[in-house]
Amino acid sequence: MKLFPLSPGGAAEAETALLGRIGGLTVADRTPWPRFGIKGPGAADWLAGAGLALPAPNRSAALPGMLVLRLGGNDVTILGDPSIPAPIKALRAQWDAADGPKGWSSWREEGWAWLHLSGPALPGVLARLCAVDLRPHRFAPDAVAQTRFAHLDAVVIGRESDAEVLFDITATAACLRDIRAAAITGGTLP
Repeated sequence: MKLFPLSPGGAAEAETALLGRIGGLTVADRTPWPRFGIKGPGAADWLAGAGLALPAPNRSAALPGMLVLRLGGNDVTILGDPSIPAPIKALRAQWDAADGPKGWSSWREEGWAWLHLSGPALPGVLARLCAVDLRPHRFAPDAVAQTRFAHLDAVVIGRESDAEVLFDITATAACLRDIRAAAITGGTLP
């Protein structure tokens, strides 16, 4: 079993109190959920050849058991759903066994933390912590923002009622503290 920052014995274990409901925001740790990324020459072609319908760069596509994030021409991250693990496991096994140009692992499963945010305070919290306007009428539902979030380089997928935030796993505790500070104010801006 992998040890993640918020796991028992993890480096940010003391910050687990910041998960759950904070004011009008609910924060869940999805870092242990399955995911993987590939990038580099051949990555997109290999995924397309494996039957994955890739979205345009900086867009996402929902597939059974997976959310495909296209971060660049040959930079793709796939987020899995632990309740439907077969699709991402099968794709990863196929990629691991493949020969030829297929890109290389970008270590998303080990290098990125993954938080899920939801609740009525979400729009205000996102506005306070992210430079990109993620309001639904300004940000398409399938859009992916590669931006700053809580003073970190992050990937943010914002939707009407929830958001996924992926960032450097070593900053898990600091990110949670910034989210808590924004949520305590109810997400409202002064």
